[in-house]
Amino acid sequence: MRAREAMSSPVITVTPDTTVKHAAELLTRHGFTALPVVDDDERLVGVVTEADLVRDRVPRDPRFRGGADAAGTTEPPAPTVGAVMSSPAVSMSTGADVAEVVSALLDAGFRAMPIVQGSRVAGIVTRGDIVRALSRDDTEIARDVRHRLEIYGGAGRWRVDVRDGVASVVDERDDPADRHAATLLAESVPGVVRAETKSAAESGRPAD
Repeated sequence: MRAREAMSSPVITVTPDTTVKHAAELLTRHGFTALPVVDDDERLVGVVTEADLVRDRVPRDPRFRGGADAAGTTEPPAPTVGAVMSSPAVSMSTGADVAEVVSALLDAGFRAMPIVQGSRVAGIVTRGDIVRALSRDDTEIARDVRHRLEIYGGAGRWRVDVRDGVASVVDERDDPADRHAATLLAESVPGVVRAETKSAAESGRPAD
């Protein structure tokens, strides 16, 4: 599965001049955890996350010891996204393998990955997007696998069964190259965690 098949698009973006308050409103309104930051040419220049927006923005309660400085020497929080965003932004291309996107999200502790076409933002992949793909109904996944295989090798050739995201494909013909291609096509379908393709003879099931 490629990033373009898992990403949310179109994606809401902000600019470095966007106020922190407005960025926070966008995150809250849409349930996001991060927003890509773009320049006037729509090129990705950074990412602003929930953590960026809340850092140093909640004043200490002066009623408690250790609260805000009574003399008022605490610097005011930065007003715009450009002052708090993470830059340069880590991003991946629309053709990136989603397995690589997931690894990057987990290894770096990110919750969202901007997806770019060239230098421009095409979408975003979040951990939630991956979970939604994995939660797809097996019947729906099987239908999509069957559709892709029919485009590749013709209708009536493939038997497809999906259980818990694992796709079992039976090819009525004995063509190892086509079976390999069928496995790759099946594993490109959102929600498939693994695929295996066999001939009718290998499966122990008689051909129709």
